Amino acid sequence: MTEPSATALPGTALTPPARLEPDAIGVAQDTVIGMATSAPAAVVAITLASLAATAAYGGGLVMLISAIPMLIIANAYRRLNMWNANCGASFEWVGRSINPYLGFFTGWLMIAGYVVGTLSGVEVLGPSVLAIFNASATNKWANVAIATAVGLVMLGIAVVGIKITARTQVGMALIEYTILVGMSIWGLVAVLAHHHGTFPITSGWFKFTGIGGKGDLVGGFLIAVFAYSGWDGTVYVNEEVKHRRTNPGRAALIAVALLAVIYTLAQVGLQGVVSPTALQNNSADALVYVAQALGGSGWEKVMALALALSVIATTGTGIVVGARITYGMASYRALPEFLANVPRRFATPAAATIVFGLLVVALAWVYLLATSVQNAFGYVVDLTGILFAIFYVLTALASMTYYRRRVFSNAWDLLILGILPLASAGFLVWMVEKSLATAPAPENWSLLGIVWVGLLVMVLSRFLLKSPFFRIRRESDPGTGAVSGSHARV
Repeated sequence: MTEPSATALPGTALTPPARLEPDAIGVAQDTVIGMATSAPAAVVAITLASLAATAAYGGGLVMLISAIPMLIIANAYRRLNMWNANCGASFEWVGRSINPYLGFFTGWLMIAGYVVGTLSGVEVLGPSVLAIFNASATNKWANVAIATAVGLVMLGIAVVGIKITARTQVGMALIEYTILVGMSIWGLVAVLAHHHGTFPITSGWFKFTGIGGKGDLVGGFLIAVFAYSGWDGTVYVNEEVKHRRTNPGRAALIAVALLAVIYTLAQVGLQGVVSPTALQNNSADALVYVAQALGGSGWEKVMALALALSVIATTGTGIVVGARITYGMASYRALPEFLANVPRRFATPAAATIVFGLLVVALAWVYLLATSVQNAFGYVVDLTGILFAIFYVLTALASMTYYRRRVFSNAWDLLILGILPLASAGFLVWMVEKSLATAPAPENWSLLGIVWVGLLVMVLSRFLLKSPFFRIRRESDPGTGAVSGSHARV
């Protein structure tokens, strides 16, 4: 965690000193971690057919437009990280700038989001690996074995150190992105050349409502918000990044921009490779099916490899960032204090990493084997985008609150620190409201269950663990002309 403030007042909880390995990774590696958390290939596999149908082939434009509020929110993360660079991130930012109870709740939503987000890849992990070896994708125990092996291996890498984690992520990313981008360009060329069986590009592909005005713009935005979720992973490893106050925020902006390019290219390049009917009939494995249509069974296996690497990578980064959020909260006894344990040998939050990783593996077992509860788990996993959207909104509000003295100091700060974050937060709130309005009742009850469990854990943290976090006083930037990183207490 960050250094204690020299201006702390009596009765105010000081931020615990940093114990993770400083200056371990650079901005490029941090960017890859954020992108891997979003799992580009896996996201394209999940959303390719649904976005094509929902947006009436206008999904490329939807992806580009959706990147704008994400970039604005990422800039809010960047500004807040310049103030207070700690792996608890929004947990501490919201707590220090708005209210510690709301800060705890934000942290809880972050943990819940990363648990279900990491779990969401389980459904496609086993089949992707098995497809490479022409094995049956319906073998339950084979899927369980693959999920367990991947979870434990990535857990071990996460415990050993952030450097080996970053190197592993970069290696997998180079292969995954090369395959995904290369196939997307190949598909686009095939469509533009009107190869047999392709669906031609028309002006409707570049309209908000798609071909013939039949696209559902709101539905498309809902899918896009889910697709971008996870870029904030760059910030939760900030204590281990070189120039910890500036580089993690830069990495977040770069990650969102690169994801926008990849998602837009993949959607435009791949959705027209086969007919609309064929794409929807094979929606469950659309990405692999399109690769097979382009180049035959050999390229089908290549795309299955990219998909498998994507899920493996997001499993690893999910464990890494989820553990650091947990560690950040436990450092204040907002969660059991043993979760803040950092062995000198590894300089990683080992206890939090092991607990988080084993939880994901255990839930994967339940999801894959307990058929009777798979629907319930499915509803929880479907909440991933909503959970991320909620704590993105809270982070944007924290940025506006902390920098409120600057908002009306000049037109530029009014735009960057006030209007744009508020508009982006409003957009995400609208998305959440629309999503909840159209979601099945069990999904909404699942969200309510996460909220109630979070409130219960907060009560236990406040009164049983007696966390000093709840006594933190509000802070704010003193205004124009202040020294970077300074703050005022209110």
